[in-house]
Amino acid sequence: MKLKETHVMRDPVHGYIHIDEDVIWKLIDTPEMQRLRRIHQLGGDSAVYHTADHSRFSHSMGVYELLRRMIEEVPGVKESLSDLEQKAGLCAALLHDVGHGPFSHSYEAISKISHEEISRFLIESEKTGIHEVLAAEDERLPHMTASILTHSHELPLLEDMVSSQLDCDRMDYLLRDAHETGTTYGSYDLERILRTLRVRDGKLCVKKSGVHAIEDYIMARYQMYWQVYLHPDAASYDLLVHSFFRRYAKIRENPEKRIELLEPVFDDPFDPAHFLFLDDGAVLAGIHQAVRSDDPILSDLAFRVINRRLFEWVDAKDQQTIEALKKKTEEAGFDPEYYFHLKKIRLEEFLPYEEDPKDGTKPILVLDGNSMQTLSEASVVVRALLEMKETEKTRIYLPKSVNI
Repeated sequence: MKLKETHVMRDPVHGYIHIDEDVIWKLIDTPEMQRLRRIHQLGGDSAVYHTADHSRFSHSMGVYELLRRMIEEVPGVKESLSDLEQKAGLCAALLHDVGHGPFSHSYEAISKISHEEISRFLIESEKTGIHEVLAAEDERLPHMTASILTHSHELPLLEDMVSSQLDCDRMDYLLRDAHETGTTYGSYDLERILRTLRVRDGKLCVKKSGVHAIEDYIMARYQMYWQVYLHPDAASYDLLVHSFFRRYAKIRENPEKRIELLEPVFDDPFDPAHFLFLDDGAVLAGIHQAVRSDDPILSDLAFRVINRRLFEWVDAKDQQTIEALKKKTEEAGFDPEYYFHLKKIRLEEFLPYEEDPKDGTKPILVLDGNSMQTLSEASVVVRALLEMKETEKTRIYLPKSVNI
């Protein structure tokens, strides 16, 4: 159902977010979506870039707007999808991150449940406001929306638009994260990409004239990974959070030691009602309470998280260096289980583009007249990127008071 008039919401990246579908307007107002206002988009990076306080909510709105524009502006998209399929795509774009927990991806490492799995549950469970809104619009909509996000939908075009190597998700977060961190690495020509996108044989592709814009988009992703997402101090903050929860997991074995605000992190089975209250503010409040814990390790880790007392880091040159620093950590009175961390970084894990059929990755397709080719076939720049030699390095994280 269409709204009587289009609603608009100002946005620093896209100018305006346009909403003309009643189901989208109602989804935005559900408790599950409103919760995303209280989840930082970049997790540990907010402890590095002081302006990176934007939320998963703003990003989700941006992804929705880009998919709406694709439907309206990219030749062949609207003609390839029914009205219900278009609606399902818009809902999937809006809801794709609804399962994210506090501290972004750190929550997944702690809870052992992926945000994709939680998103699917929140969409399909009859106990949620999201499901109620979707089912009221069309009883088929919850399943259709979830299937797009789980890559089980029968229309690959929707998956290409929502979750692929050239999707609305990446297009938005690169521009938004660059804007909010005050960096320029994530900049690329969004308008040129949208102008050169096409649909051929039910798949999203780009005209050959748009290849240079795609190259910029891929290099923007490469630069953002190494300058923002993999920032060593952001990793330090995340490791502090992990160490805190690892210690708390032991402390909570004694029911008298439990902190109520932190308990939903350990829900098994997953409880959607508890998840609604699990946001950055609640968890930080729980960590703040832990500063007064009678457990010295938990108290110290909580103090470090709250007051940004990050671990120091140094590149691990060899095993001898690792063992020597671990020993120094112990001699300084720190338990290595919580205060000594090795973080391996492998280049191939963070390549901004892949064309390896072994992992099911779909290549970006380039339309050259009537023929189709992969992006690496059309771009010397991308081909060189894929041929980069594998590299691996290890960083050691430990308290700054340890004499390195």
